[in-house]
Amino acid sequence: MHVRRVPATSTAAPAEAVTGSAWITSLAVPEGPSRTRVDRVQFAPGARTRWHRHPLGQVLVVTEGTGYVQRRGGPAQLIRPGDTVRVAAGEWHWHGATDTTPMTHLAIEELPADGTPTELGDPAGEGEPAAVPAFTRTLLVDQQLAAPRVIDHVEIRRITIAPGEHLGPHVHNGPVFGSIETGSAVYQIEGEPETVLTPGDVFHEPESARIARFDPEGDGVTFLAYFPVGPGETPTLTMLDS
Repeated sequence: MHVRRVPATSTAAPAEAVTGSAWITSLAVPEGPSRTRVDRVQFAPGARTRWHRHPLGQVLVVTEGTGYVQRRGGPAQLIRPGDTVRVAAGEWHWHGATDTTPMTHLAIEELPADGTPTELGDPAGEGEPAAVPAFTRTLLVDQQLAAPRVIDHVEIRRITIAPGEHLGPHVHNGPVFGSIETGSAVYQIEGEPETVLTPGDVFHEPESARIARFDPEGDGVTFLAYFPVGPGETPTLTMLDS
């Protein structure tokens, strides 16, 4: 076993492979019988690869930001943190950031034993249009409430919980919907499995349900909380005994 520290500096992606600015940090290189290479690639807004294909395919894991990936003949697809893209061997494709946000992903690739390199094609948008949608609309949650409610307004709060703080078991007097902005948290409704929420994830805390955990991880967590409120109601959180 060998622990290799992440390099402090990155290398600019080759101009012949990328349109715009991108940086590559080598995380793992082939050693011994292993032919696996792992790179972290950071795209500036608007940066994208050329059309290209890998002899043995590739796996992308988005870690930050928002971007697109497209295979030849298919539509461009929006990708967000936590998404995994498996590119087939020899499949023409491109990937990169949206025009307004940066994007970082891990690129995991097995290198062929005969040294066959990645084949580069036209810049995305040439030869075959890179059909990046100008407008996207994605349904994130469609939640049936436990009982009909009269709602006359919605409160939206930005909530930050510092690293090491634990909210503890609690209940809300009404339904709560949330969306993680930064950081991460371990979330659990009592009696259900734990899940880790990361930026872009949404969650629902049912009215009067016992929330066993909403504990930030090492980087803390900031999220937007949406409280549908009835006439004369005030959103209330009640702490419970452990």
